[in-house]
Amino acid sequence: MHSSRVSDFGAIDQSIGFRIEDAADLSRNTIFHPRSSGLAVVSDPLQYSRFSKPLAPDISSSRVGSVALHQERTRQPNLVSGSHLENWEEPIMADGSPMTDTSTDAEADEKNQMFEVGQVATAMVSDSSDRSRERTGDQRSLRRLAQNREAARKSRLRKKAYVQQLESSRLKLTQLEQELQRARQQGTFISSSGDQTHSMSGNGALAFDAEYSRWVEDQNRQINDLRAAVNSHASDTELCTIIDGIMAHYEEIFKLKSAASKADIFHMLSGMWKTPAERCFLWMGGFRSSELLKLLVNQLEPLTDQQLVGISNLQQSSQQAEDALSQGMEALQQSLAETLASGSLRPSGTSGNVANYMGQMAMAMGKLGTLENFLRQADNLRLQTLQQMRRTLTTRQSARALLAISDYFSRLRALSSLWLARPRE
Repeated sequence: MHSSRVSDFGAIDQSIGFRIEDAADLSRNTIFHPRSSGLAVVSDPLQYSRFSKPLAPDISSSRVGSVALHQERTRQPNLVSGSHLENWEEPIMADGSPMTDTSTDAEADEKNQMFEVGQVATAMVSDSSDRSRERTGDQRSLRRLAQNREAARKSRLRKKAYVQQLESSRLKLTQLEQELQRARQQGTFISSSGDQTHSMSGNGALAFDAEYSRWVEDQNRQINDLRAAVNSHASDTELCTIIDGIMAHYEEIFKLKSAASKADIFHMLSGMWKTPAERCFLWMGGFRSSELLKLLVNQLEPLTDQQLVGISNLQQSSQQAEDALSQGMEALQQSLAETLASGSLRPSGTSGNVANYMGQMAMAMGKLGTLENFLRQADNLRLQTLQQMRRTLTTRQSARALLAISDYFSRLRALSSLWLARPRE
């Protein structure tokens, strides 16, 4: 019984055409190695089998063969029982295996890319923060530069306006000098407004202003000649000639002032023909001799003992004369004020009051007449001081003294021009 069943199993084995040896060689079959080629071919191994014999003569032998086949397939689970599953799943595995490898590589690449992106993002954040700090510093620098440029621009505008005002003042002064020159040639004086014409004899104050402008021009020319002679180390004879011409020129201006004071003494005393800075140091229509000597002593060194004594005595005598004239002027002003304040100055209906009023006015007019004497004495003191200084100093020292005096008054006039042309913010 047992042997018949075994023989039946052998018959089944032969009829199926499946041997264990063949199962062992299944690993070499390309069907079970889809990776050996790029494409997987699905095939059923059973299609090569031919059932030439009946599977079992009876049901029992069929069962024994099934059990034996089941045991055999159990011993080769990966080769026999899995063959059909592998064959049916080959299309999926054939398509899925490359995808699995590709997905694994893609995941690795994606991780690498994400890592690189993270590094790039970190670097970008770092660079962004650095650029932000640099941008903040650059903005501060640019803002500071812009402020500096704006301040420099405003400064340039102020300087430009100041220079323009100076140029305008210079042009106005040149125009005025030209008008004065034409007025001297025509015998008339044209005022700065250009709408009035006055006769030289009709208005002594305006005539003096024109003559004073001419006098300043002539003095500047003489001073330039003297400066050139000193710088070129000219002889004393040549220097004496120029110095004598300058001294004579000072005498001329004092004569002009005396003549103009008869026409308008108040104009001459107030110094309206001088610049504002010169009027600030004005004393009785001109400069103080004692103050001028103080300025010259420091610039004339070295001086001999005899010269020092002579300059000191000249300064003291000038100071005393100036004090006397100042006291006389104060007394005159006090007397004039008392005359004007005494009694009623407004005429009433009676003839007596009218006579009293006219008498007081006559007394005031007489006192005003003495103002001309004060101005003339002050100018004489100035001229005598210059002449005495000339006799005390040597020729070259006198030349240096005259140059220093001229430079002092020129700077005062320049200071006035700068003050009048200053920017007014």
